[in-house]
Amino acid sequence: MPSPVKRSTIEGASEISLSANDDPLPVPVVSQESGVLTLHFGSDYIQSQMVVDEPDFLALAYTRTMMAFEMFMPMPREAALIGLGGGSIAKWCYLHHPDTKLTVVEINPHVIAVRDAFQIPQDDQRFRILCEDGAKFVGSTATRFDVLLVDCFTEKYPPRELCSQGFYDNCNKALAEVGLMVVNLCVKNHRRILSRIRKSFGGQILLSTDNDGNTVVFACKGQSLWPKNEDASSFRMKLRRFERKYGLGRALAPRC
Repeated sequence: MPSPVKRSTIEGASEISLSANDDPLPVPVVSQESGVLTLHFGSDYIQSQMVVDEPDFLALAYTRTMMAFEMFMPMPREAALIGLGGGSIAKWCYLHHPDTKLTVVEINPHVIAVRDAFQIPQDDQRFRILCEDGAKFVGSTATRFDVLLVDCFTEKYPPRELCSQGFYDNCNKALAEVGLMVVNLCVKNHRRILSRIRKSFGGQILLSTDNDGNTVVFACKGQSLWPKNEDASSFRMKLRRFERKYGLGRALAPRC
């Protein structure tokens, strides 16, 4: 894990920072140490990490859990991701789900501006990045997604508008008749948020918490995508099989 006192900012990040002095949106800091590229907002909270020699590798444990959506929805036609970060999830979906049309929504143009540093693919017929408000996008989109992934944070917390009852209600509406929402939570007390998700999805949720403090919530619309007796321990066994399938090995340990 990169040390907070030995980071060296890559070329280009400082130029972006200088052009955004009066912008209320935070400018990301991109640093590299020991072959690991890190994106953060000037605090000890890691937004994203990439192993430079393996740019498509899922370095953080919670991203692996989120990508395990394929165990429930193996071949989504349409997927949306709210929050780009360093693009780990976007790159994984692009590589391993070539038949899926993926829309990424990121509100912060400064995050999108460092996409090349993290080797995020360019937009094409099946992949696009929109610089928009994720909450507004979910509330207004006419597309019905098979999978909706939510992984969005400010310097320390998920934005309030992406944790509201209205937001999760809109996520449900934005899904196809049978669909799956996957949300990453990294907050100490998420009982209120979980209550809202349960309400929006009729209680059809599955939780997975890792050692780094991230809780990934799977919420399905329509028919249940997992057995009624599914619990966290049985899901973890499936998650290990998912990791072995792709040879993911040991995850990095972020400070979060």
